[in-house]
Amino acid sequence: MVTVSAKRKETRSTTTFCSCGTACNTVVDSCCGHLSRRGLLRSGLSMAALAAGMGSTLAVPVAAQATMSPDQALKEMMDGNKRFTQQQMTSFNDDLKLLKEKSAEGQAPFAALLSCADSRVPVELVFDQTIGRLFVTRVAGNIATADLIASLEFGAAVLGTKAIMVLGHASCGAVQAAIDGKAVPGQISTLYRSIRPAVDQAGQNLEAVTKANAKIQAGLLRTSSPVLAELIAKGQLKIVAAYYDIGNGVVTIVD
Repeated sequence: MVTVSAKRKETRSTTTFCSCGTACNTVVDSCCGHLSRRGLLRSGLSMAALAAGMGSTLAVPVAAQATMSPDQALKEMMDGNKRFTQQQMTSFNDDLKLLKEKSAEGQAPFAALLSCADSRVPVELVFDQTIGRLFVTRVAGNIATADLIASLEFGAAVLGTKAIMVLGHASCGAVQAAIDGKAVPGQISTLYRSIRPAVDQAGQNLEAVTKANAKIQAGLLRTSSPVLAELIAKGQLKIVAAYYDIGNGVVTIVD
């Protein structure tokens, strides 16, 4: 790790480079995804200030969200998944209604997700939820990087989400690549570092590693973010890990 500092007049900027040569931000120790405790604490304090100073202007929670508990938020998601698997979805009619009402002035999602970027995981459809109901973050392997944690902090502290679900899925290419550990082009291998603990824990079985990875990432969200930890302690937020079976459409909470 090499650090280059430049000072001009009264401002001082620091750029950190990983061993691979990529410039990194101050929240991570390298572009390969190591989280810095100092950076996370700094982002947590900043997010708390943002929530206090801007929450009233950015989020206008609807009554249903304001009175919903974390357990009720998770139940709403799982009820929606049941409708999805039974082909009794209702969200399409709601989408048209909301589009006509022009809801661009605000949002009030009741739950957030850290999902894989896989195109076979259409999150809103899987939970039969309409526009503005879910705050969705996506990255290959559904890994809790600093940027993703910051986004989920925003969803919980500012927008008022009551639950966060880390959603792994069947036939995950990112997890399989981490299991195989083969050379890959570009920056793809930077995903391996975050997924390898699940491989070490669960072995070579893809489903087992995928579920273990979802649990590990959910645990990281609970413990690495002061913002999320405080909301959990107050009973205002719950974080769970889940597994989506692409074949039958069923979501199962695994942690």
